[in-house]
Amino acid sequence: MTTANRTRATTIGIVAILLWACLALLTANAGSLPPFELLALTFAVAFVAGIILLAVRGRAALAEMRQPWQPWIVAFLGLFGYHALYFYALQTAPVAEASLVAYLWPLFIVLFSALLPGEGLKPRHVVGALLGFAGTGIIILARNGGAGGFTGAVSGYLAAFACALVWSGYSVLNRRFEGTPSGMIVGICGAVALAGGLCHLLFETSTAPDAGQWIAILCLGLGPVGLAFLAWDHATKHGHLPLLGALSYLAPLISTALLVATGAAPATLTLALAALLVIGGSVLATVGGKRG
Repeated sequence: MTTANRTRATTIGIVAILLWACLALLTANAGSLPPFELLALTFAVAFVAGIILLAVRGRAALAEMRQPWQPWIVAFLGLFGYHALYFYALQTAPVAEASLVAYLWPLFIVLFSALLPGEGLKPRHVVGALLGFAGTGIIILARNGGAGGFTGAVSGYLAAFACALVWSGYSVLNRRFEGTPSGMIVGICGAVALAGGLCHLLFETSTAPDAGQWIAILCLGLGPVGLAFLAWDHATKHGHLPLLGALSYLAPLISTALLVATGAAPATLTLALAALLVIGGSVLATVGGKRG
């Protein structure tokens, strides 16, 4: 793959990161909908939108969903496994600490990518990811009123750790299927919607969304839960994984900045310090990217 193509794929991955930065704000607007109901509805929107997009491109594009079972299993376990574990973690352990453990996934991507040939992992990628993790820790703990110690159910923390392993593992393993078209993710979104709906019927009580919640669901399905996964699939198959891992820490920073801009969170010196760490780590990981 040429350097230009890898750079383009990495840039597409940054689009996914920027879309995920909107996740907290849109999820907050979705209100108190049960987690699996929200999962099923948003992925259903992503599936329908994806089908329309593929149909516009023609029958050959729709055929992109017909792929061998291996990439289907990896992608399904990545998308559904991550969300199921994440929801369980946040329900059984303190939100701040569980979120911080779950956000080990960008660092794991950087470390795991060293196992792949031709990735060009550099010390600056690791240091950049560590700085990003430190900044993210400050953001998450400050947003939730400070650390109160790792108390609560051990199973919640184990689920958060598994969540980080699942998403980083999926992101790195996806490189094995770089010949598989990203249109397959549309079918995965449909499968995740069905699985989420089944879990909702088994474990939750249905809540009828109001007009504002439907707007949030549509925005989530078209953005952080729709286009973002298509972009991330392409990026992890063709982009620079160590760099993507380090840059992923921009998501919680931009997410918090959006909450501040909309008045949902206060602007503080702590946030400024966290921003310096995350941006500094991202710059460090990016500098010299053309050489590795």
